Amino acid sequence: MEKFDVAIVGAGIIGCAVARELSRYKLKIGVFEKNHDVCFETTGRNSGVLHGGFAYDRGSLKAECCLEGNREFDQTAKELDIPFKRTGKLLVGEDISDYKSLLEVLDQGHDNGCSELRLVSEEEIKKLVPYAQGKYGLFSPLSGIMDPFQYVIGLAENAKLNGVEFFFHERVNKVSRDRSGFIVQSKNKKIESRWLINAAAMGGPAISEMAGISGYRTTAGKGAYIILDKKTGLYLPMPVYPVPNNSYMGVHVTPTVDGNAIIGPAGDEIEDGDDYSVSQEIIEYLSKSASRIWPCIRKKDYIRNYCGNAAKWYDSKGLIYDYKIEIRDDQAPHFINMVNMESPALTSALPLARRAATLMKDRENLHINTSFDPMRIRVTRFTEMSDREREEKIRENPDYGEIICRCEKVTKAEIIQAIHNPLGVNTVAGIKLRTRAMTGRCQGGYCEMRIVKLLQEELGVSEREIIYEREGSYMFSGKVR
Repeated sequence: MEKFDVAIVGAGIIGCAVARELSRYKLKIGVFEKNHDVCFETTGRNSGVLHGGFAYDRGSLKAECCLEGNREFDQTAKELDIPFKRTGKLLVGEDISDYKSLLEVLDQGHDNGCSELRLVSEEEIKKLVPYAQGKYGLFSPLSGIMDPFQYVIGLAENAKLNGVEFFFHERVNKVSRDRSGFIVQSKNKKIESRWLINAAAMGGPAISEMAGISGYRTTAGKGAYIILDKKTGLYLPMPVYPVPNNSYMGVHVTPTVDGNAIIGPAGDEIEDGDDYSVSQEIIEYLSKSASRIWPCIRKKDYIRNYCGNAAKWYDSKGLIYDYKIEIRDDQAPHFINMVNMESPALTSALPLARRAATLMKDRENLHINTSFDPMRIRVTRFTEMSDREREEKIRENPDYGEIICRCEKVTKAEIIQAIHNPLGVNTVAGIKLRTRAMTGRCQGGYCEMRIVKLLQEELGVSEREIIYEREGSYMFSGKVR
């Protein structure tokens, strides 16, 4: 049986952040992920916002880690080559009750360390976001937007390049103990590991139970979104939010780093974390709610909707509100439980990973990996090149001269590079997340079949083996024209 120092369950933003952080040390690390790739669940279904840290309870781990992650993100984005803009964020309100709530958020934010926050007038709201609606506002200049897909892919690729092994399509179904630590088993993999780290989100309580800590359960906080055409992003220079509370940020509008606008989230708390359906009723609610703060929403600009299900953790006392990184030496030694890693986990991921690493360092001497390289370079997009750079690329590689996705101007060369990236990609959605192919106005109507063909050719598989994203999402049952 292969022996590891650390086994991590879950390759979402938290699992990948922990893997990358621990690769700074001389450790043999393995990451189990039930899906075929990273980004197929909560991490790939959010707003892509770098939060400021002001909207969370004073003294909470959420507030602490969010502020820490925000302040260091320029360096993080540079190291991992993540598209990122520190746009600022605007909160708006209409009446005196909203104004009082904004004052409370301001005070809480200052207590949390967000000293740059300030109230703004209706006139200044219009200067910041001309189409935003509100009489009272709160401006957070250090908030921003990022590419959440590239963030988790960047963490995972960098971890992989620093020696971490990823086991995709391997749902952990059994954890047992031996004298050396844990035996971790999935469908096709069985390893021995001295440490076990649970970053399984919705599946977290089951892993926790297997490892020796019981009493947790999860539901899913369902959040639906609408994606708008890129032309709408011209009217939205930064995220605009309603007055928040500490458990829900409200339906907001957010620009993406690629130029679209996103509306959401809205939904219910559900038991089935695999339910990604979006009803017409929710779509209408999103539009109506968001139009109160940004009246630039028209049905003709809708290009897609999606849903993200965030794990909500419960214990015997009820819903858990803060992050919880626990190790119970008397009950489950060498087991680190990452509990309730919900929003703002995208912003907080690396600070949380460092705290998990500290729990390990408190219990054993970790040796620095002197060959650790924090840098990762993503596939350079054709749309980001100058005309001269494009000409040079086409001369070097004629595949840059063949456009596969017309909407986003994604070339054949980029698709092939994505297929052969360090993690290995064998799904249509995996190509989408790395290149933006299929994300334009036609949503893959032109390019999807061309991408399938390239997957077949590059991987040497039949059309019946190609899946879109999750297990069982086969593209074809046989030959097509």
